Amino acid sequence: MPRLLEHYRGTVVPKMMERFGYRNRMEVPRLVKIVLNMGLGEGAREKDIIEDAVAQLMMLSGQRPVVTRARTSIAAFKLRAGMQVGAKVTLRGPRMYEFLERLVSVAIPRIRDFRGLPRTLDGRGNYNTGLTETTVFPEVNADKVKRIQGLDITLVSTAATDEEGLAFLELMGVPFKRT
Repeated sequence: MPRLLEHYRGTVVPKMMERFGYRNRMEVPRLVKIVLNMGLGEGAREKDIIEDAVAQLMMLSGQRPVVTRARTSIAAFKLRAGMQVGAKVTLRGPRMYEFLERLVSVAIPRIRDFRGLPRTLDGRGNYNTGLTETTVFPEVNADKVKRIQGLDITLVSTAATDEEGLAFLELMGVPFKRT
Protein backbone atom coordinates (compact mmCIF):
# COMPACT_ATOMS: atom_id res chain seq x y z
CA MET A 1 0.00 0.00 0.00
CA PRO A 2 1.40 3.46 -0.90
CA ARG A 3 2.68 5.57 2.02
CA LEU A 4 0.44 8.49 1.11
CA LEU A 5 -2.65 6.26 1.27
CA GLU A 6 -1.63 5.12 4.76
CA HIS A 7 -1.11 8.79 5.71
CA TYR A 8 -4.59 9.59 4.37
CA ARG A 9 -6.25 6.84 6.38
CA GLY A 10 -4.27 7.38 9.59
CA THR A 11 -3.86 11.16 9.76
CA VAL A 12 -5.95 13.05 7.20
CA VAL A 13 -9.29 11.34 7.86
CA PRO A 14 -9.29 11.95 11.65
CA LYS A 15 -8.16 15.58 11.27
CA MET A 16 -10.77 16.31 8.58
CA MET A 17 -13.52 14.66 10.68
CA GLU A 18 -12.56 16.83 13.65
CA ARG A 19 -12.23 20.07 11.66
CA PHE A 20 -15.41 19.81 9.56
CA GLY A 21 -17.56 17.76 11.96
CA TYR A 22 -18.10 14.77 9.69
CA ARG A 23 -19.97 11.94 11.42
CA ASN A 24 -18.86 9.23 9.02
CA ARG A 25 -15.43 8.44 7.50
CA MET A 26 -17.05 8.22 4.06
CA GLU A 27 -17.93 11.93 4.19
CA VAL A 28 -14.25 12.90 4.27
CA PRO A 29 -12.98 14.08 0.85
CA ARG A 30 -10.76 11.64 -0.98
CA LEU A 31 -8.72 11.69 -4.15
CA VAL A 32 -10.61 10.19 -7.10
CA LYS A 33 -8.09 10.57 -9.93
CA ILE A 34 -5.12 12.53 -11.21
CA VAL A 35 -5.05 13.55 -14.88
CA LEU A 36 -1.73 14.40 -16.54
CA ASN A 37 -1.99 16.29 -19.83
CA MET A 38 0.53 17.59 -22.35
CA GLY A 39 -0.70 19.93 -25.07
CA LEU A 40 1.86 19.85 -27.85
CA GLY A 41 0.88 22.65 -30.22
CA GLU A 42 3.10 22.20 -33.27
CA GLY A 43 3.45 18.53 -32.39
CA ALA A 44 0.66 18.00 -34.88
CA ARG A 45 3.22 18.37 -37.66
CA GLU A 46 6.16 16.53 -36.06
CA LYS A 47 5.61 12.92 -35.09
CA ASP A 48 8.76 12.62 -32.96
CA ILE A 49 7.51 15.36 -30.59
CA ILE A 50 4.36 13.35 -29.87
CA GLU A 51 6.38 10.15 -29.41
CA ASP A 52 8.70 11.98 -26.98
CA ALA A 53 5.72 13.32 -24.98
CA VAL A 54 4.12 9.85 -24.84
CA ALA A 55 7.43 8.38 -23.61
CA GLN A 56 7.76 11.06 -20.91
CA LEU A 57 4.18 10.54 -19.69
CA MET A 58 4.75 6.79 -19.65
CA MET A 59 7.86 7.25 -17.48
CA LEU A 60 6.01 9.56 -15.09
CA SER A 61 2.82 7.53 -14.76
CA GLY A 62 3.69 3.91 -15.45
CA GLN A 63 0.75 3.74 -17.89
CA ARG A 64 0.40 4.13 -21.64
CA PRO A 65 -0.96 7.63 -22.42
CA VAL A 66 -3.74 8.35 -24.88
CA VAL A 67 -2.90 10.61 -27.81
CA THR A 68 -5.48 13.40 -28.07
CA ARG A 69 -6.69 14.72 -31.40
CA ALA A 70 -8.10 18.07 -32.55
CA ARG A 71 -11.90 18.15 -32.67
CA THR A 72 -12.24 20.96 -35.17
CA SER A 73 -10.17 22.57 -37.89
CA ILE A 74 -8.63 25.99 -37.22
CA ALA A 75 -7.06 27.55 -40.29
CA ALA A 76 -5.15 30.24 -38.37
CA PHE A 77 -3.22 27.53 -36.50
CA LYS A 78 -2.87 25.28 -39.57
CA LEU A 79 -4.81 22.65 -37.67
CA ARG A 80 -7.16 20.10 -39.17
CA ALA A 81 -9.71 17.98 -37.33
CA GLY A 82 -8.19 14.66 -36.31
CA MET A 83 -4.57 15.85 -36.08
CA GLN A 84 -2.62 14.74 -33.01
CA VAL A 85 -2.30 17.68 -30.61
CA GLY A 86 -1.43 16.18 -27.22
CA ALA A 87 -1.27 13.24 -24.84
CA LYS A 88 -2.97 12.52 -21.54
CA VAL A 89 -3.11 9.82 -18.90
CA THR A 90 -5.54 9.26 -16.01
CA LEU A 91 -4.17 7.77 -12.79
CA ARG A 92 -6.34 5.99 -10.23
CA GLY A 93 -5.72 3.77 -7.24
CA PRO A 94 -2.19 3.06 -5.97
CA ARG A 95 -0.48 4.67 -8.99
CA MET A 96 -2.33 7.90 -8.27
CA TYR A 97 -1.06 8.03 -4.68
CA GLU A 98 2.48 7.10 -5.73
CA PHE A 99 2.52 9.88 -8.36
CA LEU A 100 1.22 12.47 -5.88
CA GLU A 101 3.87 11.45 -3.37
CA ARG A 102 6.63 11.80 -6.00
CA LEU A 103 5.20 15.14 -7.11
CA VAL A 104 5.03 16.59 -3.59
CA SER A 105 8.20 15.16 -2.08
CA VAL A 106 10.60 14.96 -5.05
CA ALA A 107 9.57 17.03 -8.08
CA ILE A 108 8.19 20.23 -6.56
CA PRO A 109 11.18 20.75 -4.23
CA ARG A 110 13.44 20.60 -7.32
CA ILE A 111 11.72 23.61 -8.91
CA ARG A 112 14.03 26.63 -8.83
CA ASP A 113 12.77 29.63 -6.81
CA PHE A 114 9.64 27.76 -5.73
CA ARG A 115 7.46 29.78 -3.36
CA GLY A 116 4.40 27.54 -3.22
CA LEU A 117 1.50 26.60 -5.46
CA PRO A 118 -1.41 29.04 -5.92
CA ARG A 119 -4.34 28.42 -3.55
CA THR A 120 -7.04 28.46 -6.24
CA LEU A 121 -9.42 25.56 -6.69
CA ASP A 122 -12.18 25.24 -9.30
CA GLY A 123 -15.21 25.77 -7.04
CA ARG A 124 -15.89 22.05 -6.59
CA GLY A 125 -12.82 21.06 -4.57
CA ASN A 126 -10.62 20.07 -7.54
CA TYR A 127 -7.15 21.50 -8.13
CA ASN A 128 -5.36 22.30 -11.40
CA THR A 129 -1.71 23.24 -11.73
CA GLY A 130 1.01 23.07 -14.30
CA LEU A 131 4.75 22.52 -14.53
CA THR A 132 6.79 24.32 -17.16
CA GLU A 133 9.03 21.31 -17.67
CA THR A 134 8.94 17.61 -16.85
CA THR A 135 12.65 17.41 -16.14
CA VAL A 136 11.99 18.17 -12.45
CA PHE A 137 11.02 14.51 -12.11
CA PRO A 138 14.08 12.28 -11.63
CA GLU A 139 12.59 9.63 -13.96
CA VAL A 140 12.93 11.98 -16.94
CA ASN A 141 16.49 12.10 -18.23
CA ALA A 142 17.11 15.70 -19.33
CA ASP A 143 19.73 14.58 -21.88
CA LYS A 144 17.23 12.42 -23.76
CA VAL A 145 14.49 15.06 -23.93
CA LYS A 146 14.39 16.53 -27.43
CA ARG A 147 12.11 19.42 -26.53
CA ILE A 148 11.26 20.78 -23.08
CA GLN A 149 7.56 20.29 -22.57
CA GLY A 150 5.08 21.50 -19.94
CA LEU A 151 2.67 19.32 -18.01
CA ASP A 152 -0.84 20.06 -16.73
CA ILE A 153 -1.86 18.24 -13.55
CA THR A 154 -5.45 17.93 -12.34
CA LEU A 155 -6.23 16.55 -8.88
CA VAL A 156 -9.89 15.47 -8.73
CA SER A 157 -11.35 14.98 -5.25
CA THR A 158 -14.75 14.35 -3.72
CA ALA A 159 -14.60 17.62 -1.75
CA ALA A 160 -17.83 19.60 -1.98
CA THR A 161 -16.31 23.05 -1.46
CA ASP A 162 -13.01 24.78 -2.09
CA GLU A 163 -12.44 25.15 1.66
CA GLU A 164 -12.73 21.38 2.18
CA GLY A 165 -10.61 20.69 -0.89
CA LEU A 166 -7.87 23.09 0.20
CA ALA A 167 -7.76 21.66 3.73
CA PHE A 168 -7.69 18.12 2.32
CA LEU A 169 -4.85 18.84 -0.12
CA GLU A 170 -2.83 20.69 2.55
CA LEU A 171 -3.12 17.68 4.84
CA MET A 172 -2.05 15.44 1.94
CA GLY A 173 1.15 17.51 1.72
CA VAL A 174 0.56 19.76 -1.31
CA PRO A 175 2.77 22.85 -0.72
CA PHE A 176 0.56 25.91 -1.14
CA LYS A 177 1.64 29.55 -0.83
CA ARG A 178 1.35 30.97 2.67
CA THR A 179 -1.36 33.59 3.09
